[in-house]
Formats: sequence, C-alpha cells, structure tokens
Amino acid sequence: MTPLAAKLLHGLCMVAWWVIRLPFERKSKRNVLARNALDGREKLLLTISLTGLGILPALYIATGFPAALDQPFSPLRAMAGLLVFVAALALFYATHKALGRNWSVTLAVRQDHALVTGGVYRFVRHPMYSAFWLWAIAQALTLQNWVAGPAGIIGFGLLYLLRVGREEALMRETFGAAWDAYATRTPRVMPFLR
Repeated sequence: MTPLAAKLLHGLCMVAWWVIRLPFERKSKRNVLARNALDGREKLLLTISLTGLGILPALYIATGFPAALDQPFSPLRAMAGLLVFVAALALFYATHKALGRNWSVTLAVRQDHALVTGGVYRFVRHPMYSAFWLWAIAQALTLQNWVAGPAGIIGFGLLYLLRVGREEALMRETFGAAWDAYATRTPRVMPFLR
C-alpha cells in the first residue's frame, strides 16, 4: 500500500457512498414531508460536515494539499482505515434499506412516517450516525495528513453533537411513548453502550 493507493481507494469509497445514497435520495423526493426542520442551523451543520468528510479530503486526494502537513505514512494504518470504511459503507447501505421511504437527509418527518426499529435499528437508534462515525475514523486512518485526516471527525462530530438531540426531540414529538420505549432499550450509536 502506498500513499497514492490509499488516497485513491479512499476516494473510491467516497464515490461508493454517493452510489449507495443516490437511489434512496431519488425515491425520497417523491414522498411528501409532514414536517421539515431544515433551517439555517441545519444547513450550516450539513455544510460543516460536508466540508470535513467531502470537500477537504477530496481536495487532498486530488491535489495533495496541504502536503506539508502529511504524517509519516503507515501502510498498515491505511489498510485498517480502508477496512473500516468498507464496514461504514455496509452499515450505510443497511441503514438506508431499513429506513426505506422514511429516509431523509435532513431532520424531517414524512407523511405516514413509521418508527423503524428493525434491521440495524434493533442494535442502535442512529445507525446512520454510526456509519458516519466509522467513515470519519476511516478517514483519519487512511488520509495520513494533519488536516485531511481528522477533518471528518471534526466536521461530522460538530453535526452530530449539535443535531442528535434535535432529531431525538423530533422523534419523541412524532412517536411519543413508542419512541421513549425504543430509546430506553436501544443504545444511541454504539451497540451495548447506553
């Protein structure tokens, strides 16, 4: 494994992410929203996350900038990162499949929205966030640069910390006692940790 191969394979995983998401995004546009919490704060958080997980790593992969901040390359670390990214993609796909027509990129509730508690949702309440955390960790391992590597953890971390509470409040407001019972028995993003 070389630094160039690690960058290219990481970029390929980023493309795979879009390939997985695209059909679900197209289908979701046909579903009518009952409530959408897309506001300025949500747009800012999505932009910050996109910058950390998408723009900065893509810039680094395409140009090598900022090469002056490269870390000593470890092939073993890069391979571990790529394996984590593949796991993230598998979880990402499973999450979309379980959500079906309920999926949305923003905080939203669709007409006839159902509380999904099966599939990967049996193990955690927010497997999509779990997948993004895995991606961010994979990026830090694979892109061995002091800017591009941790940018995903920082960018997505801010989105997660400032959004998950709002999302859970929206779910509680929509599903009431059913959400509370589900939240009581199911960890937030990591199985077996409450």
